Amino acid sequence: MAYPSPKDQIPVFFEDTSVAFASKTDAKLRKTYWLFSLMNQARVVNLGTFFIKLALKLHLPIKNIIRLTIFEQFCGGETINDCNATIRLLGNSAIGTILDYSVEGEDKETSFENTADEILRTIDKAASSTTIPFSVFKVTGVASAELLEKIQQKDSLSYEEEASYDRIKERVERLCRRAYEQDVRIFVDAEESWIQGVIDDLTYQMMQKFNKEKAIVYNTYQLYRHETLDALKTAYLTARQKGYYVGCKLVRGAYMEKERLRARENEYFSPIHTSKQAADDDYNIAIDFCLEHIEYISICLGTHNEYSSQYCAAKMKKLGISNDDNRIWFAQLLGMSDNISYNLSKIGYNVAKYVPYGPIDAVLPYLIRRAEENTSIAGQSSREFLLVKSELKRRGIGSL
Repeated sequence: MAYPSPKDQIPVFFEDTSVAFASKTDAKLRKTYWLFSLMNQARVVNLGTFFIKLALKLHLPIKNIIRLTIFEQFCGGETINDCNATIRLLGNSAIGTILDYSVEGEDKETSFENTADEILRTIDKAASSTTIPFSVFKVTGVASAELLEKIQQKDSLSYEEEASYDRIKERVERLCRRAYEQDVRIFVDAEESWIQGVIDDLTYQMMQKFNKEKAIVYNTYQLYRHETLDALKTAYLTARQKGYYVGCKLVRGAYMEKERLRARENEYFSPIHTSKQAADDDYNIAIDFCLEHIEYISICLGTHNEYSSQYCAAKMKKLGISNDDNRIWFAQLLGMSDNISYNLSKIGYNVAKYVPYGPIDAVLPYLIRRAEENTSIAGQSSREFLLVKSELKRRGIGSL
């Protein structure tokens, strides 16, 4: 794919650390520097996550340590109300909040219902706030992953499984209907390929029901999968034929190693692109496609990639789309890529941060993934670390 040269791109200057970290006090910035300096060392991260898991298993009193370090960096709090300070802080910089209830690993009906009720509360919170533009949920938060896999494989279901699947569909519709009634856009997060097909089917059913006037329900497209770009184009054509709008969150993907390992173990062709460049190409082509069909597609770029963010901004300018067009959003995770979020927001683009929350024990898998991903993604921790270091130097203060 031939990309525009840098001189053709709109000047969003992601190196401006004075904007990126304007909301951080000197003390907070030093703490962030210290945390990313640790996360920049793979051995430290591996040892740290091992001992955290061990300590929690042995019921050792380390929650306060977690709360004051990695939890504080990447989470808004343990409850929705705990997130209010973060919501206000982001809002002061014209950055929205996406409340992300990040409890994982619970697989029983009562947990599914509790999670559904919590997501409903995030929708109601968004409806009452001018700085919460989206809500979000994972289908596996309200459904058994094992059952979803069985459905995708088209295995026969028992009477109890059929009843359970009916409850799954009812929960998903309950969430999307509340979002529609409250006029709150809602993301359905992407998951592993062996259950993504059934998640897609459920999401498109909800789009057809609730996206008649505009995009309320958004599907998530993982562009590190080689078939996703075609799936996006097909989704658009189907929506045009059936008369509804497409809500589209573009991400690269979060399950690469798991996907490749499973493909090897089960001897099937991996759904993951064979190179990062191929995934990057598809991501930017998807941006082109969505912006060129913006009359019927609303998009959110869920990305920490500076080039793709710049690319989208340049394409918007080329097409004469205003920076603040409400059909186009950028989103990053809380505690990461502030240089992208704050610099885009500063010049009028729509930006939101995913703000995970939940009890520390329950969100620990999410936190460990953040630490591991920051270490494994090429240069991510180094990038964050160097940006913070640069801002400390600009302020003329030490790192300790």
